[in-house]
Amino acid sequence: MSYETVRQWGRKFGQAFANRTRDRLLCGGDKWHLDEVVLKIAGVKHWVWRAVDQMGVVLDVLVQSRRDKQAAKRLLRKLLKRQMRPPRVMITDKLASYGAARKEVMPSVKHRQHKGLDNRAENSHQPTRRRERQMKQFKSPGQAQRFLSAHDGINNLFHLRRDHVQAAQHRAARGRALKTWAELSGSAVAV
Repeated sequence: MSYETVRQWGRKFGQAFANRTRDRLLCGGDKWHLDEVVLKIAGVKHWVWRAVDQMGVVLDVLVQSRRDKQAAKRLLRKLLKRQMRPPRVMITDKLASYGAARKEVMPSVKHRQHKGLDNRAENSHQPTRRRERQMKQFKSPGQAQRFLSAHDGINNLFHLRRDHVQAAQHRAARGRALKTWAELSGSAVAV
């Protein structure tokens, strides 16, 4: 099987699997960590805006060519539409666009800005960076958005926390995730 076959399969079925996986997962937490990271796509800077809850589950991802208030507002509106409720607390870095967008979209939400508080969102960018290197960069913003939306949705299913968990509990959680994936994909997975 070639890389191109896998890429075409992912493009055709990836988002459908991600949507079904998202439906199976529990509702996101009430503390949102927001962050953005720069990607070079065809020599042009684009920003990947990402929202993560307090458990490290990626709530949503958005690829934009801007890093301003309008881009932050678009991310917040998209999050509210998908989550269907505002968070209790929003944690960001020191970028002023978040505060300005929050005042317009979610004025009642507490906003914490601190350099080290959004580490959960910062860490969630690592799988994207690994995939970007393996794929030899993204070819277009649309391709990046499609891939990241599907990848993060499916990756949430297998996001298992290892802190304070016994090995047997981790194996059981991994087995449940593989069983859910087998149901979603219609494949037989050895557990």
